[in-house]
Amino acid sequence: MATEAPPPTQTHQLRYYIALSAPPTREAVTGRDPYLRAEVGFTPKWFHEYLGVDFSEKWHEDPEYRLQSWEKMSAEVHERFPGRNIGDCEEEGPPDILTGLYGGCVVSQMFGLGVRYWPGSWPASEHGYMLPDEEASRLEPVDLENNRFFQGILDQCDRIEKLTGTVKGYLNWQGVLNTAFRMRGERIFMDLIEAPDRACRVFEAVTETMIDGIKRLLARQRESGQDYRFATISNCVVNMLSPKHYEKYLLPYDLRIRSEFEDFGIHNCAWNVNPYMNAYAQAPRLGYLDMGLESDFVRCREMFPETRRNLIYEDTDVADKSREEIRKDLERTAVELGPCDIGLPNIEYGIPDDKLLWVLDTIDEISDRYENG
Repeated sequence: MATEAPPPTQTHQLRYYIALSAPPTREAVTGRDPYLRAEVGFTPKWFHEYLGVDFSEKWHEDPEYRLQSWEKMSAEVHERFPGRNIGDCEEEGPPDILTGLYGGCVVSQMFGLGVRYWPGSWPASEHGYMLPDEEASRLEPVDLENNRFFQGILDQCDRIEKLTGTVKGYLNWQGVLNTAFRMRGERIFMDLIEAPDRACRVFEAVTETMIDGIKRLLARQRESGQDYRFATISNCVVNMLSPKHYEKYLLPYDLRIRSEFEDFGIHNCAWNVNPYMNAYAQAPRLGYLDMGLESDFVRCREMFPETRRNLIYEDTDVADKSREEIRKDLERTAVELGPCDIGLPNIEYGIPDDKLLWVLDTIDEISDRYENG
């Protein structure tokens, strides 16, 4: 059964958001958006190759360095794509130098999992690590009050506020299954068959840690004047579970997170969302849901009419498809899924600017036709 949602805010919808060089996340909808809204994100490699920005450990540990790199990145994007407001580079006000911090490895590091850094990529969890069976079976939520890594994030918030006047932005909290997969590897899927109690112990610890961490960060941000009231989860590896297993074992934890926050969104990733729509529909007032091209857009719009929908259009589609093929995809999206976002994440170094500009112009053209026709 669906859990009860907290009282609604003015709008419960969330939209796709990609800060400069950061992995995608979500933000609150605060005004009227176009019928089709494009959101573009460039990889760290793009900025590393063009500008020499180093995304190694210093970028994640030093807010001053992040601010300097943000200024360089913002100027470059503005020059190449004037008026496009990619990564909020056209907006006045304080910059977002929180989003992207530690990539998708925030929660796993709270549990002590090591991370590797690269000059031109997001950080990644150490390969080959697997939480032993015995430790997984007695795993507890993290004591964040005494967790050195999380307290370091709060210390960075203090430094960010001194630099920018506020603490704008988001951490990428990933999701219960994503973090469990980082901690247990493929073994987490075997646990669901051979030792479901052990799997649920891991899910429970991750869920409680996420809820506690999100609430603590939001409270700190409210002190700086940023009143965020939502949580989102990332289900990037959900397609490794059957819909039956997801609904039985993971959905209860996702719904628990949903019940703790006013607004809530689900990142399904660029996969086919069809097998999981019935489960996702159990989340009250779902504010956001994304999917890939293989999804049944018509059914999704029918099932989630009040949810902000987003097609994740992959960088390989932008790079490899002809303009005719891309236009066909965009026209189909407008007809079957719109109004919606069209996410263009992970734009890599080497994708021509004029190709990306053409995609953005085409999205605007189609969107204007639906709004004015």
